Amino acid sequence: MDSTELIQAIQTLNTEDAFRPRLDPQQWRTFCQYLTRHELRSGDLLIKQGDQDRTVYFLGQGSLQVFVTGAAPGASRIAILRPGAMCGEPGLFGDGTRSANIEAMTPCVVYALRLPRFEEMAARVPTIAIEVLRAAGSIMALRMRANLHKQIPSASACAAGERW
Repeated sequence: MDSTELIQAIQTLNTEDAFRPRLDPQQWRTFCQYLTRHELRSGDLLIKQGDQDRTVYFLGQGSLQVFVTGAAPGASRIAILRPGAMCGEPGLFGDGTRSANIEAMTPCVVYALRLPRFEEMAARVPTIAIEVLRAAGSIMALRMRANLHKQIPSASACAAGERW
């Protein structure tokens, strides 16, 4: 999968919490230069609850499930993510621990934006970095409100995906 396919997956994801930065085609290409591609096998953990990590991920192919350990029976699964979804966005905003697990349900291709690369982007192309932060912050706020509405502890607010 090249960056064109990732961009298309992001732009066509039809969920309330979709990543929607206001970028033109050249800015999308520039943004993708800061991402690293990773392949996951079914069952691989992308994010482990309790770990510290300052990386945000974009799902290019496959399906991911978001779940918490230690939740009440039936309350552990938070979301299933489809291609184009962003996850781990709180990592852009703070040093806290991961509050949910994210596991590959199928073989997946994910693209990582690690904090040092984000900081490099912010120094070189601040307009793009600001748009990424705005869009990630919007997703994080929406997910936190949805979790509070459902009375899910806000610790699981890093979850991502379809309407919960």
